[in-house]
Amino acid sequence: MLHRKNRDPGREKASENTVDRKEENLQEESAHTDEPHADEAQAETENKMSQTDDSTGENHKAEKYSFLQETIKPEPLSRERLFRHSARIALCGVILGLFACLGFFALKPWAERMFRGEPEPVTIPEDEEPSEEEAAVQEAESQEEDKRLDAMSYEEMLASIYNIAGEAKKSIATVSRTSGGEDWTDETTGIEDSVTGIITADNGQELLIFAPDSVCSEEKSWTVTFADESQYTATLKMRDQNQHLAVFSVSQSGISASTWSSVKVASLGNSNLVKQGDMVIALGNTFSYADGISYGIISSTDYKETFYDGECGVIATDISASKEGSGVLFNLDGEVVGLALSSIWEEEETNTANAYAISDLKSVIELLANGENVPYIGVYGTAVTSRLKEEQGMPEGVYVIDVDPDSPAMSAGIQSGDIICEINREKVTNLVTYQKAVLEIRAGQQIQVKGMRLGADGYVDVEYTVTAGHK
Repeated sequence: MLHRKNRDPGREKASENTVDRKEENLQEESAHTDEPHADEAQAETENKMSQTDDSTGENHKAEKYSFLQETIKPEPLSRERLFRHSARIALCGVILGLFACLGFFALKPWAERMFRGEPEPVTIPEDEEPSEEEAAVQEAESQEEDKRLDAMSYEEMLASIYNIAGEAKKSIATVSRTSGGEDWTDETTGIEDSVTGIITADNGQELLIFAPDSVCSEEKSWTVTFADESQYTATLKMRDQNQHLAVFSVSQSGISASTWSSVKVASLGNSNLVKQGDMVIALGNTFSYADGISYGIISSTDYKETFYDGECGVIATDISASKEGSGVLFNLDGEVVGLALSSIWEEEETNTANAYAISDLKSVIELLANGENVPYIGVYGTAVTSRLKEEQGMPEGVYVIDVDPDSPAMSAGIQSGDIICEINREKVTNLVTYQKAVLEIRAGQQIQVKGMRLGADGYVDVEYTVTAGHK
């Protein structure tokens, strides 16, 4: 038998009410959740409408004032305006260029002093001895039979020599004192107190002129005259009063292009090769006036000129010269072989041109050209000959004839009669080796000199400490 369960109407109604409330709550939550999204959508719609209104207003405004819009075009350039504009630019360029030129010339001396750097060292090449083959060829040529000469041949020979002299003239210069006042003797006669110098080197900054120092007394400025008659101010580079020689310098920055084409550095020949009878050319102040020229032959090469700490070979000629004359001797190859000085054999009062052999001066030229002092000890001596060694038992070396007062030798205790045998461990056998040893030291350097001195029991060893000086 089936029993049917009775349904409670009140309970069913309560259940329906509960379901309805749940649905209402869900709808309320959904409504609250959708409210912000609706607000954002409404704001976006309002912004779009506002932008549309602004755009519409701007377009309306642009259309309203469109009749006021115009294009401003530049005024076309006329020829007159173009000319004025070009003239203004050109004038500004000229003014700028003028100030640039003034600035350049104002700063040029300062820039040359600041950035010119060090001068290049001067090196005088040593003499080269001819090879046996060259000597044989020269000997064969000299022994060939001379062609018969006539007057025309003589004239041709003189013309050839004159051409050689003209080219050699480019390598010499006249050095004279720069006087503050007028010398009426010079003005009336054209003869001035001057000496002839040799253009011996170009160190990149200066032209260097080697000359006698007879124009150096109490002077601070000199004038150098080159072959083209152009004149430039010179300064004293260095001087050696022992041999009466000096080097003067002329700054290259002031030398014109025309002068450069008229000068050249001299070629210093080998005076050891010249011999009696060779023809030479004398250029310079041999007759006490500048720009003289003469020809002659070498009369002798056997003699020397002796001074403190050395000697120099002398080339004697038959060329006439004045008492105060100076000049330069050239061989037929245009090379310098001698420097003529009035002080050579001054006591003999000769009236011919006598010159120092240039090969014996090359070491001194190199020192002076580089601004260095010639080392000086102050010994006047001569070589001990083999005859004196045998007869008097004198040791080999340089016999001291005289000592210069107030010289380094005098201060060191060297006396007349001493014999110098060694300088700085280099053996001294004659005046040539003594002079070479002295020139290898430097002024201010302390050296050891060994020698012999005659005592009661014969010669004894002596040793000196000498500080080389300069004169």
